[in-house]
Parts: sequence; structure tokens; C-alpha cells
Amino acid sequence: MQKVWFVTGSSRGLGRHFVTAALSRGDRVAATARSTASLKELVDVHGDAVLPLETDVTDRAAVFESVRRAKEHFGRLDVIVNNAGYAQIGAVEELTEQDLRDQLETNLFGAVWVVQAALPYLREQRSGHIIQLSSAAGVIAMPLGGAYHASKWALEGLNEALAGEVAEFGVKVTIVEPGGFATRNGNNPDPLANGHMATTDPAYDGLRERLGAMAGKMPAGDPAAAAQALLKLVDSAGPPLRVLFGKGFHPLIQQAYADRLKTWADWQDLSIEAHGPLQAG
Repeated sequence: MQKVWFVTGSSRGLGRHFVTAALSRGDRVAATARSTASLKELVDVHGDAVLPLETDVTDRAAVFESVRRAKEHFGRLDVIVNNAGYAQIGAVEELTEQDLRDQLETNLFGAVWVVQAALPYLREQRSGHIIQLSSAAGVIAMPLGGAYHASKWALEGLNEALAGEVAEFGVKVTIVEPGGFATRNGNNPDPLANGHMATTDPAYDGLRERLGAMAGKMPAGDPAAAAQALLKLVDSAGPPLRVLFGKGFHPLIQQAYADRLKTWADWQDLSIEAHGPLQAG
């Protein structure tokens, strides 16, 4: 059945590939971007099947208006893709208050506004699928990515809670956790080169150099293949709560979770001690 999509961050990267894949198979898409000029090519090719919407996800009122217009234009909403976001790079000590607030305003609050705007329609329909773009960085953390990790880890918890809240209304939630994808001129983006950089402190220059030598070495995935995988995901009768997109990060995540379980087990005696004496009744 033809689906109606609402996709944020449609101007480039994975978001653009998601929109193109949906339109290419005959679906209809409300595509948002900070400037609709970046969406002109989509309109030229797909005509009325795409509704370009100029939307800054940090503006709650604008998000609600864009979702309302999309529902009014197409008559329904089936797939909500929370894709808009960016990576703030910097050691925790280097982050300004504004760096951190801006990161959370876009990556976390922007996603919340989209969900809050779309849910009344999805509940009324008793159907719909919310796709939250997280990241492998939403389950493991690396130095210099504290702000970005904070936003993605927050989205992981938020959407897990959301899934339990909306299941009874027939609404599904899936957190997509991509690794590195060749979204910039066929290359795996180097976050130390392409992210928003905090003002640097020389104390962390050595760490930056070591991480810079490692950056971009993970295998870069094909964004077009990721878009086809997303189509299969939204067509699934029983989609997962979480799914990794791409190769390379699965072994790292397996090890990270094994390490956490071992640490909790190793310190279980202290955990029990911290509980204190059991209280009767």
C-alpha cells in the first residue's frame, strides 16, 4: 500500500536518500529542510508526490505547523522519520553552554516536537511507524563526542519509553542506529573534520591527534542501500525496536555490552552493600 512519509533533514545525507527511495517506489513524502531550495530537484522529478516544507526542527510551532500541513495535504501520515541532526565535537571541558544547548535543541528537542506533533494523527488512525535516527554513538561513546552522545543516548531512552506508550494505539517505534555512511562525496564522514567543533583547549590536542589518525577508518556504508533497508523496515509487520545499519560497529557494541555486564557482576558485592539491610514487610 502506498505510504505517506514525513521526513526531517531531507536536504542531504541519509535523509535525502530515504526520501528519494520512498518517492521512487510511488510513496508520497512531506520533506522538510531549513531551506526548500535544497528540495527543488525532488519537486522537479516527482511533482505533487513530494511536499517541500521549510522547517527548523528547533522551532516547536513551525514543526507543528509543518506536520499539520503534511496531514492536511496528503490526508494521512504513515511513516515519521526523525532524521534531522548534527554532531557537536569537543571534549566535555571544551563545550560551552551554548554548544551543548544547541546540540540538544536540534537532536533531542527537535525530535520530541515532531513526535508530539504527529502522534495525535497516528493515534486517531490507530496506525503509523515512527523511525528515530540514532547512531552507533547512541549505544557506545568515544572521547570528544560527549555532547553528541548525550543527545543520542537521550533519544534511545526516550524512544524506548515512547514505544511502550503508543503500542496500544497501533503505532510502532524503531530506533535506527547507523554506523558510518558515505554521505559526503562518496566518503565516510570524518566527525573531527565535518562536525561542529568546540573551541579547542591545547590540553586535548594529543587526544585529537590520536583520534584523528583513527577517524574515517571504519568501512563506509552505501546510503542508497541504507534507504532500501529502511523501506523493508517500514514494510515489516513486526519491526524491531532497535536495528543497526551498516557493518563494523556490531563487534564493538557486543564488546561494550559484555564489558558492562562483567563490571556490574564484578562489583555486585558492593552493589548489595549499597542497598543496606533488608527491611521487613
